[in-house]
Amino acid sequence: MMLRVSAFCCLLMFAGVALGEPSFDIQEKITYSTVGDRALLLDAFIPKAGGQHPAVLVVHGGAWRSGNRRQLRAYATELAERGFVCFAIDYRLAPQHKFPAQIEDCRMAVRWIRENASQYKVDPDRLGAIGYSAGGHLVSLLATTGEPPSDANGNIDTRIQVAAAGGAPTDFRWFPDNGRWAEFWMGGDLTSKKELFLEASTAAFVDAADAPLFFFNGSADMLVPEAWTKACFFALKSAGVKTEFYSIANAGHMQAAMNPGALKKACDFLAAVLVPESKPARSGEIDAPAEDFDSGNSSSDTNSSGDTDASTKADASTKADASTKADALGGAALSRDSGR
Repeated sequence: MMLRVSAFCCLLMFAGVALGEPSFDIQEKITYSTVGDRALLLDAFIPKAGGQHPAVLVVHGGAWRSGNRRQLRAYATELAERGFVCFAIDYRLAPQHKFPAQIEDCRMAVRWIRENASQYKVDPDRLGAIGYSAGGHLVSLLATTGEPPSDANGNIDTRIQVAAAGGAPTDFRWFPDNGRWAEFWMGGDLTSKKELFLEASTAAFVDAADAPLFFFNGSADMLVPEAWTKACFFALKSAGVKTEFYSIANAGHMQAAMNPGALKKACDFLAAVLVPESKPARSGEIDAPAEDFDSGNSSSDTNSSGDTDASTKADASTKADASTKADALGGAALSRDSGR
């Protein structure tokens, strides 16, 4: 009975069902950009408390070709309860819109948030992002490819200060099938679209100036195996960037997305950067049902506190392993509408 109750509460949380009076307001269907005749929409979750707040961009998954801004409402509500202004966005989807349309829309959202910061009680200097699956990939790319103000970006900073990426593929530079699984998204394979595959590879852009990144994955994820995410994790560690990897024991792709313990740790990581004086919120309240739901123990990856040499050595083997597993286990699945 306890397992059933815990699982039910977890599902309520993932659906964004409020069990009490929320401490924030929601404004829906706000247009943050227009591309052609398409209005790109977001929902804003705004704490009722006065003053400026840190903000978090929430980016949904769906293999870059499905999903919408409501998918990760539980992430947005959890963060809004902690005092963050959250913006959950829609973005253009494949196959109608090929890469880099998705990351371009995320950057437009970052610019829009900073341009409209005062209207939504946002501190523009404290902006993070969280996403899962394809959304995890996009926020990790935001964290490693942001640019300072320039004529090219409307003189608005597109850098974010921190990101949390769940179930995120981070390296597209090699696949046994030459990347044919991604043709719906890239418009071609690795041979014909090599530069685009590189442009999508978070791990390829890592340097010491990158924003801190938190990763979480299910250890039994067959869509995005942990090794595919660790390609970036190890690169960040080697560059001296603050990063953590949290492995959820026995969890598959969807289970990891709904894991309360992982969400709590992701939120704590975001808060540690955006609100340095903050303490972990509601400790134990979210972790408790996670153990029942997972039927296993969630634990931080031991490499998150290991030495740089170990991370560097692991990087070479992990990157090859990531590519192989991504194709054999995840590549074909990513190319269909898996409901992520």
